Amino acid sequence: MADLARFPPSAAPQDLIDAIERHGVVVAEHLLAPDLLDRLNAELDPLLERAAPDHGKAFLNPTLSEFFGERTRHLTGVSAVSRVFATEILTHPLLLAVCDAFLLPGCARYQLNLAHVIDRGPGARRQWPHRDDEGWDVYLPCGHPELQVASVLALRDFTADNGATLVVPGSHRWPDRARTATDAELVPAEMSAGSAVIYLGSTLHAGGANSTTDQWRRGMQVSYALGWLRTEENHFLTTPPDIARTLPRRSQELLGYAVHDAVERQGGALGHVDLREPVELLAEGAL
Repeated sequence: MADLARFPPSAAPQDLIDAIERHGVVVAEHLLAPDLLDRLNAELDPLLERAAPDHGKAFLNPTLSEFFGERTRHLTGVSAVSRVFATEILTHPLLLAVCDAFLLPGCARYQLNLAHVIDRGPGARRQWPHRDDEGWDVYLPCGHPELQVASVLALRDFTADNGATLVVPGSHRWPDRARTATDAELVPAEMSAGSAVIYLGSTLHAGGANSTTDQWRRGMQVSYALGWLRTEENHFLTTPPDIARTLPRRSQELLGYAVHDAVERQGGALGHVDLREPVELLAEGAL
């Protein structure tokens, strides 16, 4: 079993970027300072207490129901319900530095793909290994740019027993995407609360089984995608203008309230409103 590259808060972003290039995944230890983590969890606690472990049996389709199982609590659209996330974590400098390195070569601007709290309870089964970019990759030719940068933030301690995210270092470079991972290749991203496992959309990973503990393993997936892709979460509905206009401009941009302007790259401008920049219209009160 391979070890995961781990970096303290004092590490230079480029060191993490270089390691992600080599391995497809790293652990950023103590990414969230204790006070920030406490304030985030305080906002999430009452929301998760009301969440049904089976999502009210209202998943999008049977595949998602099987993928997540009946022992996980979910909280989506986090930008609209957590001010701490929307103003301090969504725009975290380290996460954005990694996105700059891996996503900007393929787009003029990247965006939040989803922010999804997944609370894996006792009895939660292991997910099947998958790549987060599969929703788009099937429609694109081989050799396309990296489509997504993802992370799972540990909001409680992650251990191999309570369902720590499993990752497959090096799988982002496998020439055969159809190849599955063996159990021996799955490495648990064990880490303390406040840390994060950061990986590419092309890296195989899975939610681990929480079959032997009585703990709820609380984590949040935060991922970013190229600005010209449709995101998994529809942020214009989960974080509509009435909420978006109260957020900092950088948060608005990452939520998609900004034009993907690739004109200087001989491309087009996507996402304008009345031929103008939506974030400017938000600032003026026109949206």
